[in-house]
Amino acid sequence: MTALITRDDLAAAIETGSVTVVDTLGGDHYARQHLPGALALVRDDVDTLAPALLPDLHAAIVTYCSNPACANSGQVADRLTALGYTDVRKYREGIQDWTEAGLPVESA
Repeated sequence: MTALITRDDLAAAIETGSVTVVDTLGGDHYARQHLPGALALVRDDVDTLAPALLPDLHAAIVTYCSNPACANSGQVADRLTALGYTDVRKYREGIQDWTEAGLPVESA
């Protein structure tokens, strides 16, 4: 089971640049809005794109999707862990919680 990260801890990590954030919704969802600096990576592309997007197996990575009902972030986190990534956490509450808190987002 993937470790979780809170909104406040994630916001602090983004602020300091100490985490790579991964948007697991992709496509139009990513283009419309995503967390600051987030990379788009969906489950079906993890095996092929992760080595280039996330070259450091020991870097801090946080996955997220829309809300707790969305399984994407857990699936991507589990696959990254299976590929040897050692510091993967999940922001379970997702972008819905982030935007409801009034935190900034980016668009493509």
